[in-house]
Formats: sequence, structure tokens, C-alpha cells
Amino acid sequence: MTEGTTTAAAEGGDTLTRLEQEGEIAADYLEGLLDIADLDGDIDMDVEADRAAVSIVSDSDRDLQKLVGRDGEVLEALQELTRLAVHRETGDRSRLMLDIAGFRAQKREELAALGAQAAADVKASGEPLKLAPMTPFERKVVHDAVAAAGLRSESEGEEPQRFVVVLPA
Repeated sequence: MTEGTTTAAAEGGDTLTRLEQEGEIAADYLEGLLDIADLDGDIDMDVEADRAAVSIVSDSDRDLQKLVGRDGEVLEALQELTRLAVHRETGDRSRLMLDIAGFRAQKREELAALGAQAAADVKASGEPLKLAPMTPFERKVVHDAVAAAGLRSESEGEEPQRFVVVLPA
């Protein structure tokens, strides 16, 4: 191995260790919240796409729906609070992703299908297509789906009305 390869491998290991630490801090924080709310749930931790990913799952997802809220609003707020808890412990900004009761995973599937369909529509029409306003997470999933379909997309507008525009080739 060359020195550059060794350094890159060490940095990759350091990144993985840091992301695992973020996941552990987040899990501890979320376990405390579950205890306070008297809700049952198991915490799963992973690293996905250079982010710590933490999920709360339960046999009774019905109880966890309170933590998801309408259209994921409570989930988004809990994710930000969890990121702040990680930041407080590490001093570093966290890009941690939180999922509760599979809400975000299901949303990701729906948005990927929306992005693929929008790309197909733009290929057929040759005209740009503006989509409805979305959260940063939602826009990222759509951008990835459009890119996978071989087209470009851009975000336009100001939060919270920022939206994706799918562009013809």
C-alpha cells in the first residue's frame, strides 16, 4: 500500500468511528426521550451514505406515530433536536438521519418513484417540470432519482417553499 492509500484508509476508518459515535450519542438521547414519553421502541443504528442513521422501531408502530406527526413534522423536529444533542457532545455539526416507524424509508420510496416519473415526463415532453415544495431530505431523494434516470435537476426558491425543477437533457 502507498502512503496515500494508507492515509485514505485511516481517514475512512476515522470517519466510520466518528459516525458510529454520533449514532451512539443519538441513541442515548432518543432512549431518554422514549423513557420520558413512556413509549416502547428499539433503536437501530447504521451508517448510510456517509451519515449516521438511527431508526426507532417497535412492534406497535401505532404508538410511535405520535413521534412522526402529521407529514413527518414531529420527526423533523426530533431529528434536529437529536442533531443538536450530538453537536453538544462532539462539537461537530451532525448530518444524522432519523427514521421513526419506517416513515422516512417509505417516504424515500415514494419520492424516488416521483423523481423517476418526473424524469420520464420531462424526457417525453422535452419541457422542464417544477415539482411541489419539499424539505431538504425530500429534494435530495428526488435529485438522486432524476440523476439515476439520466437527467439534471435543480432546487429553486426559498425555504420553506424550495422546490425541484427537473430539466430536459
